[in-house]
Amino acid sequence: MSLNMQFHEPKKKKVVINITSLIDVLFLLLIFFMVSSTFREQPGMNLDLPESHTHEIAEIKDAVLQIIKDPENNQIRYLLNTKEITYDSLSANLAELLERSVDKALTLKADKKIEHGLVVKVMDIARQRGVKKLVVATKVADD
Repeated sequence: MSLNMQFHEPKKKKVVINITSLIDVLFLLLIFFMVSSTFREQPGMNLDLPESHTHEIAEIKDAVLQIIKDPENNQIRYLLNTKEITYDSLSANLAELLERSVDKALTLKADKKIEHGLVVKVMDIARQRGVKKLVVATKVADD
């Protein structure tokens, strides 16, 4: 007697992974990281400097700081709202003036002969004293 056994391999079931919920979770994670991430900013002062051929009238009358280079004796003078001050008293005078100011704004008028480094130092002092809006005054170039 011959036994003829036939072995049937069980049919392989297709494995189907439903990735719809996985995609949803990945999108939620992506959105979470995009919203919660912080972006590094370059240190410095954000100034909107006017172009040389165009101009925008933005005169702030509360606080105007003028830096003037005297051509006769080559000294630098500081005028805060027409009151002459020294570089050493600039910080204290700005703090006192800005306490009374509503918009915490300062217009800076620097002579073109003043060194760039000094203007940056003065702008830094102004920011430390609480200036929120700093306007650098220029004049319109003649064509």
